[in-house]
Amino acid sequence: MKVIARGIDLSKHNKVYDWPAVAKAVDFVILRAGGDYNKKYKDSKFELYYNACKMYDIPVGAYYDCGKEFYSADKGRECAQHFLNLLSGKQFEYPVFMDIEVTPAKYKKLITDASIAFCDTMQDRRYFVGIYASDISGFMERLQYDRIKQYTAWVARYGKTPEYVKAYGLWQYSSTGRIAGIEGNVDQDIAYFKYPEVMKGGHFNGY
Repeated sequence: MKVIARGIDLSKHNKVYDWPAVAKAVDFVILRAGGDYNKKYKDSKFELYYNACKMYDIPVGAYYDCGKEFYSADKGRECAQHFLNLLSGKQFEYPVFMDIEVTPAKYKKLITDASIAFCDTMQDRRYFVGIYASDISGFMERLQYDRIKQYTAWVARYGKTPEYVKAYGLWQYSSTGRIAGIEGNVDQDIAYFKYPEVMKGGHFNGY
């Protein structure tokens, strides 16, 4: 697949000290907005980092940490509503994602039910939504992939391209990248679509 853009994803765990340098180094940033991990939360740097991306004209997306108890349709809708509240009033040039990492794999069908409910709730509000997970421990072991493959996939696999997921819009290929203006390691991503055109043309994600 043709590489369209190269970017990073950030949360409160990343320390950015030079945004102009970041703007020169990357094509996009995907921010953790918040999640539901024991209780609902908002990432403490979401507003700061969102405003910085807008100030320095860095195309931006967002993601939501679904946590350990994401295994019912009701939970999916509840988490989506929290995500909607966090995103309200903002515009995103990249998709908005739900993040599956820690929900017990034994609930595979129920995690899939929750994921569909989450994504459908977001789509009903004109958000271009996708699912982030690792290639094997996420999409293969925690999701019934045939039921969710209509949603954009952001796949994490380090050292090699994804093998289980055949069609994906973004690939997180490293967790140990070094980017000018950011202290320490950072996740690195590749995009395979011209997402800003999709969002603005389709009036998604606040546009």
